[in-house]
Amino acid sequence: MISVLICDDQRIVCEGLQTILSASPEIEVLGTAHDGSEALELLEHLQPDVVLMDLKMPIMNGIMATRKICQKYPQTHVLVLTTYDDDEWLFDAIRSGAAGYLLKDTPPDDLIAAILGTAAGQTFIDPNIAGKITASYREQTPVSTVPTNLQLSPRELDILTLLAQGLSNADIAQQLYLSDGTVRNYTSEIFKKMGVSDRTQAAVLALRYGLVRE
Repeated sequence: MISVLICDDQRIVCEGLQTILSASPEIEVLGTAHDGSEALELLEHLQPDVVLMDLKMPIMNGIMATRKICQKYPQTHVLVLTTYDDDEWLFDAIRSGAAGYLLKDTPPDDLIAAILGTAAGQTFIDPNIAGKITASYREQTPVSTVPTNLQLSPRELDILTLLAQGLSNADIAQQLYLSDGTVRNYTSEIFKKMGVSDRTQAAVLALRYGLVRE
């Protein structure tokens, strides 16, 4: 059972999210908070697996709350759920340690899947904004330390680098003189090692950890 704390300043949104998440037998909503400060107070006692975090809130916004949660409760994952896709909010949230970033028009089934995946250590980024993140991280210094259990071979790093640049499996195969099937096998193994389920998630983590550089 994955425990969740909802943090959103709009009570009607909290109620709606509770209704959506209650449809999953794998999720338990422990409580709701209406600003970042209240979320931190509840975290001390509830210690949920995932915090579903809005960004623009009074008293303490979601960026500051995310930063404090990641520092004080590293075992808790913060999944941003917001209406804001502006670069400033987006990049600040990721730099503060958010494990993922979704927009509020995310379908309920996708939201539930993202919560379960986030608790398992995966990264979920809304497809509409994923391009902004990968483009930005290519130009930045890595902000996270590579996990000690993430061991990629030189060939896997080659493929991950090309994947993060947006190349298809066919393009990667052509560049590295491999068959499409071999690239697919390598890609599946890379996803498994990184704990991700798609190319966007792999690219974001690779760029965050500094595994690929232009």
